[in-house]
Amino acid sequence: MDTVKGKNILIVGATGGIGSNVAKLLAGSGANLFLTGRNARKLEEVAAASGIDPTNTLVIDITNSTDIDTLNTKYFSIFPTIDILINAAGIGIIKQIDTLTEEDFITTINNNLIGPFKLIKSFLPAMKEAKKGLIINIPGVLGKVPMAGAAAYSASKYGLLGMMQSIREELKRTEIRITNIFMGGVDSPFWDNIDLRVQRDKMIQSEEAAKAIWFLCQQPASGVVSEMVLQPFNHQAI
Repeated sequence: MDTVKGKNILIVGATGGIGSNVAKLLAGSGANLFLTGRNARKLEEVAAASGIDPTNTLVIDITNSTDIDTLNTKYFSIFPTIDILINAAGIGIIKQIDTLTEEDFITTINNNLIGPFKLIKSFLPAMKEAKKGLIINIPGVLGKVPMAGAAAYSASKYGLLGMMQSIREELKRTEIRITNIFMGGVDSPFWDNIDLRVQRDKMIQSEEAAKAIWFLCQQPASGVVSEMVLQPFNHQAI
């Protein structure tokens, strides 16, 4: 296992259930962190709970190109390199096709696919210059197996997977590694506004999901975990 101590790590979506717990784990392991999120109050709380200097945070909208440029400028004014990029940002709109609107679809694609594209375009050049780095995305299990009501969400996550697999082919001659983690049924705020009856008590806890990402950040330099699937042992929609 490789250590994360002293590594420079950017967590995008650090205010979510998974992202906030990842921040605490990595900070506790000695990593140098920069955190982003959409909610200023939550971002401040996560930074304080993780012992991170509030200077190393920025409120951004991942779909906004100006915000991404500002993030790049501020990040590299603090850290000279980026060792690990963790994209834990995203939204979930789960609706049957007859109630799914064009706005719902476009909003989902913008947040879950176009946003990550802008993020990768902004930070990959620094990794390519260093010829090393690790990028972790969370397509979720609906980026591998479709579900009724997830037309927009699955489209965005299948697209994210295809994009990252294609980029991986471009990076074969470097030591830049890409990991996609497919999580299914994580009990996080993701479900708060989704009109679907689920057994949240049987889902993976956010803390446990975060441990999987923390583990992936410590992959040995000689190898890479291209994919990880993490699902609840006994969960179903009701």
